[in-house]
This record gives sequence, C-alpha cells and structure tokens, in this order.
Amino acid sequence: MRGYLTAVETAERWNITTRRVQILCNQNRITGAIKESGVWLIPFGAKKPERLKAGKKGEKIKQLRVLSLFSGCGGIDLGFEGDFNVLTASVNSQIHSAWSISKVDSRWSHLGKTAFHTVFANDIKPEAKAAWTNYFSGKGIDLENYYLDSIVDLVKLQKENKINIFPKNIDVLIGGFPCQDFSVSGKRMGFESTTGHDGKKMSAEEPTVENRGQLYMWMREVISITKPKVFVAENVKGLTNLKDAKEVIERDFASVCNGGYIVVPAQVLNAGNYGVPQGRERVIFYGFKKSALTTEALEELSKDTISEGFNPYPIKTHYLEASDKKPHMKKYVTVKQALEDLVEPEESTDISQQKYSKAKFMGKHCQGQQEVKLEELAPTIRSEHHGNIEFRRLSKEHGGKHEKELAQGLPERRLSVRECARIQTFPDEYSFVIPAMNGNKSVSGSEAYKIIGNAVPPLLGYHIAKRLEENWKLYFGEGKNDNINK
Repeated sequence: MRGYLTAVETAERWNITTRRVQILCNQNRITGAIKESGVWLIPFGAKKPERLKAGKKGEKIKQLRVLSLFSGCGGIDLGFEGDFNVLTASVNSQIHSAWSISKVDSRWSHLGKTAFHTVFANDIKPEAKAAWTNYFSGKGIDLENYYLDSIVDLVKLQKENKINIFPKNIDVLIGGFPCQDFSVSGKRMGFESTTGHDGKKMSAEEPTVENRGQLYMWMREVISITKPKVFVAENVKGLTNLKDAKEVIERDFASVCNGGYIVVPAQVLNAGNYGVPQGRERVIFYGFKKSALTTEALEELSKDTISEGFNPYPIKTHYLEASDKKPHMKKYVTVKQALEDLVEPEESTDISQQKYSKAKFMGKHCQGQQEVKLEELAPTIRSEHHGNIEFRRLSKEHGGKHEKELAQGLPERRLSVRECARIQTFPDEYSFVIPAMNGNKSVSGSEAYKIIGNAVPPLLGYHIAKRLEENWKLYFGEGKNDNINK
C-alpha cells in the first residue's frame, strides 16, 4: 500500500524488533497505523514513539501477582493480563464505561492492561509452552515463569525436597484443570479416569489420586502451599451433570487450609454472553481466603444468595435470545463479524490463516462435519484436529448454505487455525503455527488446533479478571494487600 511500511520495514528503520512495532501498534502509540488482513501497516512518516516514563499511567491498583496452573497456551492468562485487541462489537462500553477501551479502527478496539501480572505458569504440553512463551515474551513476562511439567511432580518437588517451586505472595491463583474426563463428548470417566497426570495411560498399581480426573486435588495442594487471596478454577459444563462432581469439588476446595476458604456456589458462564462469538459454556469456581476478606465481604460471600455488588461473577454484556435482553445489552457477536475481514488461506500472509485441516467430508453423522452458520454463534471450538474441525464452508453437494461464497468459486474447506483463534478471541498478534526457537519445539497446525480448543477465551478471562479487579478493595479492604495504593 503506497505511503505505508510493514512492521518489519518499520522495525529496521527504528532499530527495534518487529514484535515491538506490533505491540506499539496494539497500544495505539503509532499515529495512523492501520491493520489490513491481520497485518499492521505504518505510515511512512510516522515517528518512533518515546518510551513511557514510569508513573504516567495513573493506575489505582498496582500489580497483583497471578499464579496460573494448567495454563495451556494462555487463554485465561491473556484475559488476566489484558492489553489486547478484540472486536468492537465484542465490548459493551455502556455497561463497562470505566474500562480502558480505545478504538483501533472501524472494527477493532483495544482492551487496557489490568492490575494483574503472571508470575508462574505451567503445563505438560511442549507446544502449549512454545506458543505461550512466544507471545508473552513480547509482553515483558519472563519466559522462565513457565514450567513444562506435571502439577503432581511440581507439588512433590516442593513438598519432598523442600524446593520453592511456587512463588510467594500470590494474590490470585487461576487454572482450568483437565476437562476431558468430565466432557459430554468424551467417555465421562470423571474421578475414575484411567489417564494419568502426565497424559499417559495408568497402570492398575498407580495411585488413583494422580489420575487426570482428580488433578483439581493437586490444584488444591498448590492453593494450600501458596495461600492466594482468591482462586478461580474452570471446567466444562458437563461436570455439573456428572453425578455429584460439582458438589464434591466445591467441598474439597472449601476444606483447603483447614476450611480457610469460602467457595461460592459455582456457576456456568456462556462465553457468548460476554462478546465471544461462540456458544461455549464453562463452569467457574471461586474461592476466597477468609482471613484476607473484610468483615462485610466475609458476611456477604457466605450468604446463599450473594448481593449484586459482592457477586464475583461478571455481568453479562450480550444477549443470546431476545427474551434475555436487558437494558444496554448488545446482541451476541456472530461468526461473520469475527471472520469477515480475513482473506482466504491462499491469499494470506499469516501462516496461522494459511493452515487448515484438509480432512475430507465424512458425512453429517460424524463429529466436525457441520458448516459454521455465519449469522449465528460458532459452536464450541474443541480441542480436536483434522477431521473433527468444523467446516468454514461445505460444497453445495454436501449441503453448503453459503451460496454467495460458493458462487464466487470459493472451495469447501474447514476452519483455519486463525479462524478458530478469532472465534476464541485470541488477537491476530498471537502466533500459533510457529517454528522451533528459544529452546521450544515447533507448533504444527494440528497441534495449534488442540491448544486453541483447550483454552479459555481470553475475552471471557478478561471479564473475570476485571470483575475481581473492580471488587478488590471491596473484598480485601484498603490495607489487606500491600500491592494496593492507599
């Protein structure tokens, strides 16, 4: 485009990294920068922004330290960090007028940085670590904060060898403990899972408490070690209708530290109610450290029905059905809104958009053989690969409904990696198909699909984080945390 330079060319002119240029664009610090097909273009005459001086942001709350477990590629971590772009249609400034939201262009808005900062993350999947560290290194987070190891082994190291694996002074502990054994799309083994904490098949002699379905108990162990002021745990909706699994988990979490935590009744949140273009339902557990709470907060959070002001669950911003619409709510964000500015894979310069499953149509009786409905919410993006990825469009002979696209000669194909990431609300700056570097393994398209599908949508994570941030002093008072300005 005449008069514009790419991020690579601009980086060479300013003697900084390409990643730094992209970050400056995301922060709206380069005047006139625009995004075309996911690529930043910088005006030829743009000036290099000066370094921000300390103390100029005027934040009311200083950094609150976050420990992340079962981190995957960092969906909820990104939500707690903030500082990323989302569709303008996905945010509701009428309901969240106090949020730091800035306009990027006609389609995109930038969510401001939160008060939270990730000081520890972990997972057993090397591809998840590769993607996580590749992105968060550009956000100033130390790559050594990510531990590629099983939570079971980390807890054992801490306890048996008295090595301080987990950092101290943790404010918030977050984690989506493995969900495969509770999901309605799986075998629903629940607490009786035959898969181990390391993802391998277990033998009959191995302790059952180390199976994948009971890893929340090891999350509980980390809570007992680090004693955060609050913890947030996430899992699939299927957990709520698998015998008494939800109640068992609530009781187990509440008993940590000799009953030192209030666990409020878990709720199922639909990501579509928070601007995510996807009908994704997840159960969220909150636990609050009793000794850290104010007297009023302790009383309120102990009630069967928590008052609106103290309720930790985020306020819905989008309605899914007309009957559910409340004042100032927006209609849900559609697949079309999420994907409409993406060019076809063959025309894209983004490798995550270029990659898509070539698995053939197997008939609508199989999973993943449906075509996404552009004017509706997307189905849940699952941790699948190849033949289980939904179709971006089907051919007419296979029942395709996108007639205008078919008339243009666009071929039948499945959702690309980038399209799945868009539906999950990951920003385009988050790379998923990446080469081996910095001691990490490469991430293939197939592996990228899996880690994207495993993630909490960052925008949903942002809603959870902002609600905690807004209520922090309400919960913990002025003097309960040294990290808060008086």
